[in-house]
Amino acid sequence: MAAVGPVDCHCHLAAPCFQPDVAAVVRAAEEAAVAALVVVAEQAAEFRRVMELSERFSGFVVPCLGVHPIQEVSPEEQRSVTVKDLEAALPLIELYKDKLVAIGEVGLDFTPRFASMDEQKEEQRQVLIKQVELARRLDLPLNVHSRSAGRPTINLLKEQGASKVLLHAFDGKPSVAMEGVKAGYYFSIPPSIIRSEQKQKLVKLLPLESICLETDSPALGPEKQVRNEPKNIYIAAEYIAKIKGIPVEEVIEVTTQNALKVFPKLRNFVRV
Repeated sequence: MAAVGPVDCHCHLAAPCFQPDVAAVVRAAEEAAVAALVVVAEQAAEFRRVMELSERFSGFVVPCLGVHPIQEVSPEEQRSVTVKDLEAALPLIELYKDKLVAIGEVGLDFTPRFASMDEQKEEQRQVLIKQVELARRLDLPLNVHSRSAGRPTINLLKEQGASKVLLHAFDGKPSVAMEGVKAGYYFSIPPSIIRSEQKQKLVKLLPLESICLETDSPALGPEKQVRNEPKNIYIAAEYIAKIKGIPVEEVIEVTTQNALKVFPKLRNFVRV
C-alpha cells in the first residue's frame, strides 16, 4: 500500500475566493495525493458552508467550527470578537458537533489595529475560555490562532487544562513555542515558511514530533498576495525536510501521524 500523503491541518476552503472553483481546488489536492483537508471556520455565518463542503467532499474535507478572535464585518472591515458573536455560533456548533474533527479556528489576536484596548483583549480571552470548555465537553481538540499573542495564548490554554491543541502558523518566539511543546501541543507550518525567517527559526528548534503541515489557504502561500491552495502543502514539507536534513517522505509520514494524534477523529477519514 502506498504511504499516506500529507494532511492539511488548517485551511479556509469556505473563503469567498474559492467559491467559483472549489471543486477544481479539491481535485488538485486529491491528485497531488494530499490525504485530507481540515477546514476551519471563523464565524457563525460560515458554518453551513463549511459543513456543506465536508458533505460534498465527504471523506476528504473534514470540518472544524469555531469563533475566531477577529470577526469580519465586511470584506473591508474587521473587529475584535465579542461574547455575543460566540453566543450566536454555539447552537450551530451543538447541531453539528458529531461531525466535527475539532473546534476552530479559535484563539487570541492582539494585533494593535484590531485589539489595542485591554477590554478587547479580555473579551477575546473570555471567548477563548468558553470554547476551550466547549471542546473539553465535546471531547474535541482545538485548532488555534495566536497572532501577536503567542505567549498569552499558550499560557491561557495551559491554565485552562487544554490538552489536544494545534497552534497554527505560530508567529511568536521559538523559545515561547517550546513551552507549548512541553505542554504536548502541536505546531502547523504553512508554505510561507519559504519567505519567513521566523518560521524557519521555529522549525529549526521544534522537534519533528511536534510539527504538522498546513496551508492556511487562501493565505500564507509561497508567494505574497497570491491565492494559496491545499496542493501547496508539499512546499512546506520540502522546506521542513531541507531545514531538518531529512527526506521529505519522513516529514510527510511523521506530520501525518502527528495530525492523527492531535485530531483523533481524523482516523475515521484518513486510511492509515
